[in-house]
Amino acid sequence: MKKLIALLVIFTVAIANAQDKTTDDKSMVVTKHQMKIGDVTINYTATTGFMIMKNENDSSLAKVFFIAYTKDGKDVSKRPLLFAYNGGPGSSSVWLHMGAIGPKKVVLSDKGEMLQPPFAYTDNENTWLDKTDIVFIDPMMTGFTRPAHGHDKDEFTGYENDTRFVGDFIRLYTSKNARWNSPKFIGGESYGTTRSAGVANYLQERYGMYLNGVVLISAILDFGADETDRGNDRPFPLQLPTFAATAWYHHKLSPQYTDLKSLLAEVENFSMNEYASALLKGDAITDAEKNQIADKLHQYTGLSKDYILQSNLRLYVGRFNKELLRDSGLTVGRLDSRFTGYDYDEAGEEYEYDPSYDKTIYGPFAAAVNDYIKRELKFDSELPYEILTGRVGYWPLSNDRYLNVAESLREAMTKNPYLKVWIAQGYYDMATPYFATENVVAHMFLKKDIRQNLHFTFYEAGHMVYINKPSLAQLKNDFSSFMQKALPK
Repeated sequence: MKKLIALLVIFTVAIANAQDKTTDDKSMVVTKHQMKIGDVTINYTATTGFMIMKNENDSSLAKVFFIAYTKDGKDVSKRPLLFAYNGGPGSSSVWLHMGAIGPKKVVLSDKGEMLQPPFAYTDNENTWLDKTDIVFIDPMMTGFTRPAHGHDKDEFTGYENDTRFVGDFIRLYTSKNARWNSPKFIGGESYGTTRSAGVANYLQERYGMYLNGVVLISAILDFGADETDRGNDRPFPLQLPTFAATAWYHHKLSPQYTDLKSLLAEVENFSMNEYASALLKGDAITDAEKNQIADKLHQYTGLSKDYILQSNLRLYVGRFNKELLRDSGLTVGRLDSRFTGYDYDEAGEEYEYDPSYDKTIYGPFAAAVNDYIKRELKFDSELPYEILTGRVGYWPLSNDRYLNVAESLREAMTKNPYLKVWIAQGYYDMATPYFATENVVAHMFLKKDIRQNLHFTFYEAGHMVYINKPSLAQLKNDFSSFMQKALPK
């Protein structure tokens, strides 16, 4: 019996060791590539594979999947380096990687619509690779990233754990590749911007790694400004300009404004004054005031006055998406309200799915990244590449009701007065409304000299601003301007 137990122990250890061997640093593939950006030919190296995260006892904790692009022929110790990721939580980096800033992009219509399958990708003439080397990171349970044998994903998920996990990867990659003297940037989209605020501060506090810049695309820094729960009236005025932009785009306003930006300026003023004041009164508002506000909301959204009054003057994402085009039997998207879809019937309170995700981007991006990694980057894995997954499970944000990481960003900017922050927002984004982000930044109370280091750009697009072809080109130009400000003179 003792011999049997001993054999089982040896067998178990052998399995564990075999599993660890599948996650060593040799599980990387290096390939050489070439592309043209304008009239300039770029030669670059792609490194695809796993970085093994270990504890101080040299035991494996997790294997992080990443794809790094390095321009050839440059002194890497001085060349800028950008770490990029998406959000979710539970999203891989595929969206920024193959939609915006990597050397390849998914082929969509100029508006950003899905074309008929099979899908394709092509060279991205708006890649950021001519300006910076780029490392795309897939956080825990996204892409091919998984915990090591004997460890649970929950050790690496949730705001605090994820911040350390991604920050520790950045430190390790920087050290292994001798990039401490490179100008360094981090960039995230959606929840990736939440992560970035924490990571920027974590890198400073934990490792003394001071960044040159932080890129925030479709930012969410204070969830209390975005989540329209009962008892939290703050988001309603902040998302109204996005509703107005959506109604304008679908020609539901009467009269129809000729210019989007003049409409938004008017709606923003109403939101911050009459509308916010009315909501603050709760049911103490008079009937006359309620009717005045309802008239204005009808003017700016195209929804019926009866519907607005029945909603207590409070318009919700989901409900609005169903109601705006109900008479046409259509719903509008949440990630990008330019796109429309059909539900089983028109009688529901909310839409059944987001047409700007399921009907527009999911299929093309999933096909492209799986084909690209295997065929061009020569990396093989039998794991499913998790695009946007619920496998991360429960994701604790904070001990408070609403996570607010704006203070972490303020602290990082204040302690590093050279840190530049760029925020890019789409007008048709209901997931992270642009006006809410502006309001959160206004509540950071940055001193004037520090506030000059933060600036916004806006796009007539949705959450993934780059799937709209004109916005993709604008995003590249805006990034080039940002780099000029952020790099040492």
